[in-house]
Amino acid sequence: MKNIFLFCALMVASNIAIGQVLTPVSWDSKAEKISDTEYSLVFTATLDEGWYLYSQFLGNDGPVPTSFEFVENPNVKLVGKTTETGASKKEGYDELFDMNLVKFGGTATFTQKVTVSNGVDKISGALTYMTCDEMRCLPPDEVTFEIVLD
Repeated sequence: MKNIFLFCALMVASNIAIGQVLTPVSWDSKAEKISDTEYSLVFTATLDEGWYLYSQFLGNDGPVPTSFEFVENPNVKLVGKTTETGASKKEGYDELFDMNLVKFGGTATFTQKVTVSNGVDKISGALTYMTCDEMRCLPPDEVTFEIVLD
């Protein structure tokens, strides 16, 4: 009887462990007003220690680059490309992918300037990113966003 109880307890514990989902990246987004018609959309990724996400500007081989897609709206115009910064930006050879690339640890900030007209009060879309540590990668993930313009 004791063995049956132990077996059942181990089965429950293993199912809980398998069912846990790793979420080493959290995202925050906000709008910073520049003028009545201009905003900077700021996306900040905060990564658990030891995890990285990748630049938007990578070649075809290797990890999935971070990307942003905005819901089309004739009253919203993107100005330039989305910029990226991070205090823990690493550029160079990556053993996991056997190539040179740019990745961010700690926090990474992506900024897209926009101009708006005709009473636009929010901008929505989705971002896609891939995250890895030194030994493994998680499948690419998509995060939807809706940013209210103040």
